[in-house]
Amino acid sequence: MSASEKIKAKAEQVVGKAVRKAAHALGKETTAAKGAALEARGKGRDMKEKGKDDFKL
Repeated sequence: MSASEKIKAKAEQVVGKAVRKAAHALGKETTAAKGAALEARGKGRDMKEKGKDDFKL
């Protein structure tokens, strides 16, 4: 996994989780869903990169 892709994946996960939790606390369900989607995209990116690393071995 390239370092930049790993950083992007973690950043999306962290930001998505923060947005989701903050929006949920404020009762903003639409924004909470957007945060959850961002977090899921980060997890998907992380899984993709790990799969690429496994395939190279």
